[in-house]
Amino acid sequence: MLRITGKTTVIGIFGYPVEHSLSPLMHNTAFKHLNIDYCYVPFPVHPDKVGEAVAAIRALRLRGVNVTIPHKQAVIPFLDELSPEARIIGAVNTIVNRDGALKGYNTDGQGFVRSLREDAGMDPAGKTVILLGAGGSARGVGVQLALAGAKKVYLVNRTPEKAEEIAKVIADNTKAQAEVLPWTKEALEQALGTAQIIVNTTSIGMFPYYASVPPVITALLRPGILVADLVYNPVETGFLTAAAEKGCATLSGLGMLLYQGAIAFELWTGQPAPVTAMQEVLRGCIENRIC
Repeated sequence: MLRITGKTTVIGIFGYPVEHSLSPLMHNTAFKHLNIDYCYVPFPVHPDKVGEAVAAIRALRLRGVNVTIPHKQAVIPFLDELSPEARIIGAVNTIVNRDGALKGYNTDGQGFVRSLREDAGMDPAGKTVILLGAGGSARGVGVQLALAGAKKVYLVNRTPEKAEEIAKVIADNTKAQAEVLPWTKEALEQALGTAQIIVNTTSIGMFPYYASVPPVITALLRPGILVADLVYNPVETGFLTAAAEKGCATLSGLGMLLYQGAIAFELWTGQPAPVTAMQEVLRGCIENRIC
C-alpha cells in the first residue's frame, strides 16, 4: 500500500470513462518501487468539464496528469504550452505542471519508437513503414516515426479522408514522405515491396476477439519484416501469431503502453522510470486477467 501524507505529490489521469485504465497500477507500482512520495489517481472527467478539470490541476497543485479518450484534443486550448510533437500531432496525453504553467506532451508515439528501439532493436531512421488504420493512434505513431527519421509512411485505411489528413500532417511537418493507400491486395503488395515495418493501429484483435486479424495483409507477409501491433490485451494478438508463423519479427503493444508511461513518469518526477517493475505488473495484470 502507498502511504499518503500531507506532503504526497498527486498525479492522475483524465478520461471518460477512466475506470479501465492500467495507468494507476503502473505508476503507483513505480512510485512504490522507488519509494517516492507520489500517488496516481483516476479522475473521470465529463466532456463538459474539461476546462474546469484542467484549471483544477493548478488549483489543487497536481504535479500533472495523463489524458486519455475523449480529451486528448479538448485539453489543448486550456494549456500554456505544447511540446513540438504534441503541436504537430494535435493531441496531448501528458500534462506537466511547473509552478502553475501547464505544458502538454504526447508520449504515445515516443513510447512506440522507444519500444521499437529497445524491444525490437530497430531504429526507424531511413525505414519505410506501413500503418494500418487512420485513427488517433496512427496519427501519433506516424508523426513520431517521421520525426525519428522514417523515410516514408504508408497509411492504409478503408476510407481515405482521415488517412489523407494524417499524410498531410506528416508531409507538412517532417522530412518523411507520406502516401495513402486503399486496403486492397494490390496496394498492400506495392507497399510491402519496400517496407521494413508494419504497424496495426486498429483495435482488430483486441480482447475478447483474440483470433481476429487485419484482413488481406496477413496472407502477404514475408520474412524480414517487423510486424507491430498496438493492441496490448492480449499481449500476443492473432496478428502477431500469424506474423511469427510467416517468419516475421514481432513487437507487442505492451511496449508502447509501458514506455509512454515511463516517459510521462520521467517528465513528472525527473527520475528514470523503473521500467522492469512497471512491465512486470502490466504483464501480470493482463495475462492473469485480473484488471
